[in-house]
Amino acid sequence: MTTSGISPLPVEARTHQGHRAGVISRLVAAVIDGLVVGAVLLLGYAGLAGLLFLVDPRSFTFPEPGAFFSMTAALTVLVVYLTVSWWITGRTYGSLVMGLRVVSRNGSTVTLVGALVRAVFCSFFPIGLLWVAVSRENRSVQDAVLRTSVIYDWQPAALNDRGSTEHPQPR
Repeated sequence: MTTSGISPLPVEARTHQGHRAGVISRLVAAVIDGLVVGAVLLLGYAGLAGLLFLVDPRSFTFPEPGAFFSMTAALTVLVVYLTVSWWITGRTYGSLVMGLRVVSRNGSTVTLVGALVRAVFCSFFPIGLLWVAVSRENRSVQDAVLRTSVIYDWQPAALNDRGSTEHPQPR
C-alpha cells in the first residue's frame, strides 16, 4: 500500500498475491529470461569481434565459436544470471515482468548456495519446470526437491520491525 492507502496492485490480482505461480506465467518468464541471456551472448560476441577487429583490422574475420564453446558460454551466462537474480532480489527480469518471485520455504529470498543449486538444476533439467502443470501445489521438480516456491508477488517487500524485507508466504 502507498502512504495514501491506495494500492498500485489491480483488484483482480490481489487474490493471487502470494499464491504459487502457474505454468503459463512461469513459461512466459522463462522465455523472457532466455531472450535476456541471448542478448548478453550477442553482446559478448559483438565485443569479441570488435576486439579482434581493433587488434588486426586487415586480416579480420568474424570468430566462429564451436558448438561446445557456445553451449558452455550459454549455460554459464544462464547459471550466473539466474543465481545472482534469485539471490539478490528473488526475481529475474522475466519474473519481474510477470510479477513472480522465487522464495524459500519460509517466504524469504533464497541463499546464495540455494540460488546456485536451483540455477544449475533449472539449467540442466529444464523439463522439470513442466511438472508445474500437473502438480496440485504448482511446484516444479526443482521446487519440490529444493523446497522453494515461485509465487505471484507484485507488491514491493515490506520492511519488518527489524529492518529486513518480508515477502508473502507461499500459499
